[in-house]
Amino acid sequence: MDRESTIKFLQKQVKTDVLMRHLLGVEAAMQSYARKFGEDEEEWGIAGLVHDFDWEIAPSPEEHPMYGANLLREEGFPEYIVRAVLTHGDHTGIPRESRMEKTLYAVDELSGFIRAVALVRPSKSLDDVAPKSVRKKFKDKGFARDVVREDIIKGAQEMGLDLDEHIAFVTESLKPVAAELGLNTAADS
Repeated sequence: MDRESTIKFLQKQVKTDVLMRHLLGVEAAMQSYARKFGEDEEEWGIAGLVHDFDWEIAPSPEEHPMYGANLLREEGFPEYIVRAVLTHGDHTGIPRESRMEKTLYAVDELSGFIRAVALVRPSKSLDDVAPKSVRKKFKDKGFARDVVREDIIKGAQEMGLDLDEHIAFVTESLKPVAAELGLNTAADS
C-alpha cells in the first residue's frame, strides 16, 4: 500500500471531515517520529491514516479496531500495519511491542487533543499552543472529555519521553498540515 491508494480506501470508508482530520493529524505525527527514528515515513504515515478509519462504521465501539483490522487484511495491508492498528488501544489486550505500535498509541489521543486546544485559542493556530497550555487543558475534564488523558501520559512513558517534549514534538509535527486540520497557519495571522 502507498499513501495514494490508502487515501482512496479512506474516501470509501470515512464519512466525516472530523474523522478525516484526526487521521491526517495522526499521519503527520507518525511521519515526524518516523523521520526522527530513521524509519519509513510512508509506512508509519499509513499506520496513522488507517488506525481509526473504522470508527464510524464498526458495528459497536467495542468492536473497534478489530472490525477495521479485518477490512485492512482483506484490502492487502501488511500485517505489521494491522498489528499497529490493533495495539493502538488497551482494550484489545494485544501488547505493544514495536516502536511503530508504541508511537501510534502515543500520538493518537495527543494529536486530537492538541488540535482541540488550538481550536479554542483566539488565533485557532498551533503557533499559540505550548506544552503548558496543553497541560492546563488536561486539568479541565469538561474540555475534550472523550480524550483519555491517562493514555497520553502512558504513551509518552512507553516511548521513554518527557511529556512536555512529546507534546512539543507532536505540536510541531502538526504545523505543516494545519490547514488540512481546519486550523489557521502562521500565514493566516
